[in-house]
Amino acid sequence: MSDLSINLFGIKFKNPVWVASGTFGYGVEAMEIYDISKLGAIVTKGISLKPREGNEPPRIIETPCGMLNSIGLQNPGVEGFLKEIYPKIKNIDTNFIANVFGETEEEYIEVCLALEEAEKIVAYELNLSCPNVKKGGIVFGHDLLLMSSLIESIKSRIKKPLLVKLSPNVTNIVDFALACTDSGADGLVLINTLMGVKIDIYKAKPALSTVTGGLSGPAILPVAVRMVWQVYEVLGERIPIIGVGGIEKWEDALEHIMAGASAIQIGTANFYDPFSPIKVIEGIRSFLKERRIGNFEEVIGIAHKNRIS
Repeated sequence: MSDLSINLFGIKFKNPVWVASGTFGYGVEAMEIYDISKLGAIVTKGISLKPREGNEPPRIIETPCGMLNSIGLQNPGVEGFLKEIYPKIKNIDTNFIANVFGETEEEYIEVCLALEEAEKIVAYELNLSCPNVKKGGIVFGHDLLLMSSLIESIKSRIKKPLLVKLSPNVTNIVDFALACTDSGADGLVLINTLMGVKIDIYKAKPALSTVTGGLSGPAILPVAVRMVWQVYEVLGERIPIIGVGGIEKWEDALEHIMAGASAIQIGTANFYDPFSPIKVIEGIRSFLKERRIGNFEEVIGIAHKNRIS
């Protein structure tokens, strides 16, 4: 049987199939459906310093081959997570990665520090989509200097690996990937949602209460794979890339992996097919077996070697 395990930033993952933040809750809900310990990792719903109620509805709407969402990062806050949710997940036999965010650099640091003693949380994933209230609302993930400062500040205070989830809504994703790497990030997550707008033509107004929302689902697969490809082309094996965006089948996952991703995250597909992560694991394993590939790592970035010159 092909070996799907992989070691990244000093941590062993039983397979490269993770579930993306905001699409799987904290893992508790899915425990009633299947054995979530089969997953390589679970990335939690975003965790902030204080509880957040999120945006007013409507805040999610279907689009062709995907959906727009503007949930507003609703969550119980880091104390609520540790008291109410963590006890339910701490004995699950898989890795948990905490997606963290804040409105200031200090808030990001406080959330991470609050989670340092939670052994089940093996790493942090920085959500950079929040505006910095001290810098006039500039989004952390859209400003190279703000982002670099944030990463360096957090890295100087924590012991666990730090992954950075990059926004695709920038001019050149490679510039941001390089800045993350130079600032000490341990891994890159590509990509977050694309910004979009849906108009309700019968009401003659935006369908979402916030007007704009994040586009996800199969529609963004080629964009996500393109960005994984571009970053891997420049950085290669210098830093692990986690591919996310548009993955619903094992074939989609392999596109990310062959473009350079060391692992992948399944997001929107969890909403309409909760078993999609399990199907992807089985599909990748069957693909490797049929081609007599003994180790999953052999296919990471292979499309770069086989490209047509």
